[in-house]
Amino acid sequence: MKMSSKIYTGLIMAFLFAPIAILLLFSFNDAKSLSVFSSFSLKWYKELLNDRNTLEAVKNTLILALSATAVSTVMGTAAAFGIHKIRKRWYRTVLNSVTNIPMINPDIITGISMMLVFVFVGRLFGAATSLNFWTLLIAHVTFCLPYVIFQVLPKLAQMDSSLTEAAQDLGCTPLRAFFKVTLPEIMPGIITGAIMAFTLSLDDFVISYFTSGNDFQTLPIRIYGMTKKTVTPKMYALATIIFFVTLTLLLVNNFVDNDDNRKLRNKNKNTNRKPAGAIMAGALAVVVIVAGVVIGFNKQKPLVLNVYNWGEYISDGSEDTFDTVREFEKWYEKEYGRKVTVNYTTFASNEDMYSKISSGAVSYDVIIPSDYMIARMKNENLLLPLDFKNIPNYKYIDNEFRGLYYDPENQYTVPYAYGIIGVIYNANEVDKADAGDWDLLWNEKYKNKILQFNNSRDAFGMAMYKLGLDVNSEDKKVWDKAHKELMKQRPLVYSLVMDEIYNMMESGEAAIGAYYAGDYFTMVDAQAEDVDLEFYYPERTNYYIDAMCVPTCCENKELAEIFINYMLSEEPAIANAEYTYYASPNKLVYENEGYIEEMGEKAMNILYGKSGGFAENYNKNAYHNLKPETLDYINTLWETFKIN
Repeated sequence: MKMSSKIYTGLIMAFLFAPIAILLLFSFNDAKSLSVFSSFSLKWYKELLNDRNTLEAVKNTLILALSATAVSTVMGTAAAFGIHKIRKRWYRTVLNSVTNIPMINPDIITGISMMLVFVFVGRLFGAATSLNFWTLLIAHVTFCLPYVIFQVLPKLAQMDSSLTEAAQDLGCTPLRAFFKVTLPEIMPGIITGAIMAFTLSLDDFVISYFTSGNDFQTLPIRIYGMTKKTVTPKMYALATIIFFVTLTLLLVNNFVDNDDNRKLRNKNKNTNRKPAGAIMAGALAVVVIVAGVVIGFNKQKPLVLNVYNWGEYISDGSEDTFDTVREFEKWYEKEYGRKVTVNYTTFASNEDMYSKISSGAVSYDVIIPSDYMIARMKNENLLLPLDFKNIPNYKYIDNEFRGLYYDPENQYTVPYAYGIIGVIYNANEVDKADAGDWDLLWNEKYKNKILQFNNSRDAFGMAMYKLGLDVNSEDKKVWDKAHKELMKQRPLVYSLVMDEIYNMMESGEAAIGAYYAGDYFTMVDAQAEDVDLEFYYPERTNYYIDAMCVPTCCENKELAEIFINYMLSEEPAIANAEYTYYASPNKLVYENEGYIEEMGEKAMNILYGKSGGFAENYNKNAYHNLKPETLDYINTLWETFKIN
């Protein structure tokens, strides 16, 4: 019986820690693959140290965690002391129940409700931006506070109340008695609560996402923004470091709890009082210092540009690439004689971006959404017309990419990148004779080797292109036909994926999947030795464009247009195209001999081979924004597909 319990415990521990062990292992992988280990290297730790944006996010996360810990520890200790002093049981029970609410309430409900409150208050006082560092700090203190309170309350209950009374009888004031007697007694609970608050604040994503502004990005939000493409191994390196830091804190926490009684029995008032006072003073000092740093930092930034883009969608200086944002800051200072700071934050989907902009919670100067979302935002008056006098480099945009359905009069947008969805397959497992159209993803020969998009528009689009249906139809019967075709495919599908497709295709776990042309080359760079990934375009498929726009919440329109113009200039435009592997509508890019040589003949054929007559194909095959009732019906069909 004893042996079986040990085996059971071992299996549970293996189940819990195997993912962490894999993460740790691949942080030392020399290759970029997140599924195939090539050789030991510290390459990604070096990359991490050179990634300014990630280190900035780490710094922000630590500042926020320390500030939230300090405030919640002081407030939580005071609140616990007050609750403990209440003699009416029903009143104490009510307060304990209210304190429990932030702990049991779903994070997404807490995040959304707090965002709405902050937006309401911001508009009430006429603030241009409702969300910033302080709203984020308030949110973190809110969910950290209960953990501190419930760690301190038991220590107060265990304490002999006669000690405080004796101190007061000997001449201590109530406040002095608290610091000399009560505080040393409850210090283990305070330390435990502070550690819990710090760890909870450190890795929070959901609440932070809804309450953060455009000038303060935490690490979890930055990692989430990378999900347009695969998360790079340098994040594994960072996660490994954070894991060991968190593990150390937990060990300290356990040490404090285990030695609690021994310390209480053998304590010396003179030695205990000093650490207690030092910790409380340190907590208050952190708040003051952070406040001063943030206020001072804001005063030093008279000119700020807020840019909102997809994750991993700009050359950021990693692996010795061109750092677009930093180079723009240098160029602007040299050209205009004034310093500018670019707050560059990322989103994972058009819908995420839309919710932030439409809520009025934050202010951005430049955004880069996709075509159908541009059409929606234009119709809802969320975009400003551009002054092309400030964007002379617009002349380099090919005529094929002007006058398209989402901006027929070329007033609101400047194309940034475009792409076409194709089929990626492992040539070592798939017969080449079976490739060539969408039928490959319905081929029973490859059952449980096929991947399908985990989003309704692309999945239904695939079925509709296969059947020759209109992907922008408002007729429910058309969508019913597509749903029926997807249900035929469902038994053959191994998994519904988005960015998970990278690891599955690179490692050979799956053999067939549809994805964006540019991402195919990212997968090829990291494929395993026994995997040979190939690519083709079906006859009908999705064409899309992402474009730079200025939203109505913009605070510096001229500066935003100068940034857009800079993005169209040769060096940054080429660097961004090389980094993302997406096709560029900019003549300075696709006509550049160095770029052509760097990409290679195969990549140029795939990325630009179907560009001839692009406008005609695009207008026929691109996704348009559909009516709300049609979207609701599609979502209902999609949920049925996923359940089955």
